[in-house]
Amino acid sequence: MANASKDAWTIDQLTKSEFFHQKLHEWQMLEVANDLEAIKGEDFTWNRERLMISPKAWDKVIHRGIKPIMVFAHPAVLMRVPRAASYYRMLSMVSQKSMMRVGLGSGSYEKGKSNPDLLAAETLAAHLNRIISNLIEADEEVDAREFELWRGMAAGSQAQGSWGNTKGDKIEVVIKGILQRRMRDRGLVTYENEDGSRMELADGRTVQLADEPDFAIYRDDLVEVAVEIKGGIDTAGVLERIGAAIKSLSRAKRENPLSKTVLIVQAVSITDTARSDLEGNKAWVNYCYYIEDLLDKDEAKSELFVVLGI
Repeated sequence: MANASKDAWTIDQLTKSEFFHQKLHEWQMLEVANDLEAIKGEDFTWNRERLMISPKAWDKVIHRGIKPIMVFAHPAVLMRVPRAASYYRMLSMVSQKSMMRVGLGSGSYEKGKSNPDLLAAETLAAHLNRIISNLIEADEEVDAREFELWRGMAAGSQAQGSWGNTKGDKIEVVIKGILQRRMRDRGLVTYENEDGSRMELADGRTVQLADEPDFAIYRDDLVEVAVEIKGGIDTAGVLERIGAAIKSLSRAKRENPLSKTVLIVQAVSITDTARSDLEGNKAWVNYCYYIEDLLDKDEAKSELFVVLGI
């Protein structure tokens, strides 16, 4: 019992860590920081009074040789650089919800869907700079590395909120996220809808993230690969979960006998009876992977990517 409990907590840690890691990339935190670093902020006119940058905070930053553009929001940057609003909002360590409360919702800007117009950019910059200036003034000395920690704290808090709000099986969400990121990173995606549940690939295939199956790849509306993801460590319910997965995968096989079918399940939940059930249904389940391996071993992920052709 103790080992099962330890294994369950380990899976929870691996899942949550991967979820947070996915959010780092989803929010493009590194990319936005690099985009800002490349901007020549000295070419801008810094009306510090209008932008609510305190003289003391400005002097501290300048005297440490830190580029102001990496610390203080400028309307031109907010209007030009996608997601720049998220950089400065996180730097000020305030939440998206609190920005909504003060009438400065930045959600659409942070998702890269749009950039603020001049008035909105000036208002947003002044509000965030006021908070950032106060934070800088509270420190005796300014260290550039601290700004990254500020952003990290805000990002962690936001990721924790997203984790708590995640509907359904968190493990399923994380595994789907791994597959989505793989396709995006390799440049395979030519189109995807807003939530990424439907993707069109450059080779003509279509990816659908839904239920029954949880993940499927189609070509000309014919299923090529079907994947079922079954989390949960309750051994009492594992036969029911596997039975539902086999039923879903068998439908894919009947639709296209040449399709590949994949079951992803937690090793800690597999009983001898469940293992025997899987052995007896190899005609419907071509491949079986353990969630623990996919979260912890690159070899397992690479093998799954090959099976999926991504």
